[in-house]
Amino acid sequence: MRVRQLWLGFRSWLLDWRSHGLTLLMVMLIYTGIHLWQTRHLPAGTAPAFSAPLASPHAISRIDLEPWRTAHPGRAMALHFWAEWCPICRLEEDSISAVQRDWPVLGVAMQSGDAARVQAVLNQRGLAWQTAIDTDGSITRRYGLSSVPAFIVLNSQGNIRFAEIGYISETGMRLRLWWAQNF
Repeated sequence: MRVRQLWLGFRSWLLDWRSHGLTLLMVMLIYTGIHLWQTRHLPAGTAPAFSAPLASPHAISRIDLEPWRTAHPGRAMALHFWAEWCPICRLEEDSISAVQRDWPVLGVAMQSGDAARVQAVLNQRGLAWQTAIDTDGSITRRYGLSSVPAFIVLNSQGNIRFAEIGYISETGMRLRLWWAQNF
């Protein structure tokens, strides 16, 4: 009798697990579909080059992607597209700051004002980010992005390895950078 009860309990758990597994599979398929739709316009291969004003209290007033990238030889790096007015970007600020301590991350401030305005925002929020200014959204469009935040991971050769649109956790950022660095 006891063995029968254990078997029925295990069978019930197994049927529930299948149901939960199917639900999990559906969620993963929906997430993958949304991700593929959001990133459908992103370029593949080498990251598009750009030159832009730099929000900086230092003497450097412009940044070019290629020299910035080659200043970190053999390293994976990221481009973080954000906007001063974006509430989801605000949620990611601490994660970006933490990741930036260990990996090269270049911010791209989309439609957030001129260099002085963006630097004031960075100072107000206590963010020590190196940030290119994309006042008209042309850099963002060159990357096929229509919304922020976006996190683009480049391998050491400057090829796009990962592109995420929307909120991404610090762990997710670090794992993508690590993967691009090592594989």
